[in-house]
Amino acid sequence: MKNTTPLKHNIRILAVSDYIDKMLTQQVEDKTLDPVDLILSCGDMEPEYLSFLRDRLDRPLYYIKGNHDIRYKADNPMGCANIHSKIVRFKSLNIMGLEGSIWYNGGQNQYTDQMMKTIIKRMWFPIWWKGGIHIVITHAPPRHIHDREDRCHMGFDSFKKLIKKRKPQYLIHGHIHGEFENMEQRSTVFDATKVINTCGYSILEV
Repeated sequence: MKNTTPLKHNIRILAVSDYIDKMLTQQVEDKTLDPVDLILSCGDMEPEYLSFLRDRLDRPLYYIKGNHDIRYKADNPMGCANIHSKIVRFKSLNIMGLEGSIWYNGGQNQYTDQMMKTIIKRMWFPIWWKGGIHIVITHAPPRHIHDREDRCHMGFDSFKKLIKKRKPQYLIHGHIHGEFENMEQRSTVFDATKVINTCGYSILEV
């Protein structure tokens, strides 16, 4: 059995995280942004901004929380779906979400690597049942891929194990701030999975 069913359509995805990009906001308000099919948020975004994107672009929005997301409620952001420790299907894509950062001071949405490993282990059967995963969205990156050496910004070893075992086509994360001129500067291929830092925003077509 193959790990994932083949994709049947080109799907254009807007991914955001960590801060509001004024250029993106202007394009959304002016309606000059090329149409997207789906919006993904990789954390540390104001819930009101996610509601704004969902309303103005009129597309499904899936999100996970970052380590600074402490104002989210069940009904806020409006019209958006939290997919932490879940798998959702959008057209031909299976998308899995994992929130938070590595544990560093005991705040909200922080996990030790063992805690995250347990969450992922609970997902093994749903992943198998749904025929695999195409995209994983996380807040923190995998360990030693785009991460930093200060405790707050270290990545998860368990994400690398997830990649090796379940072989998603993409893992999209935030948390690590940087300036990027193109997608190549945001991307690293690890074990055939493209790991993308979407800090600010990026457009992905799969």
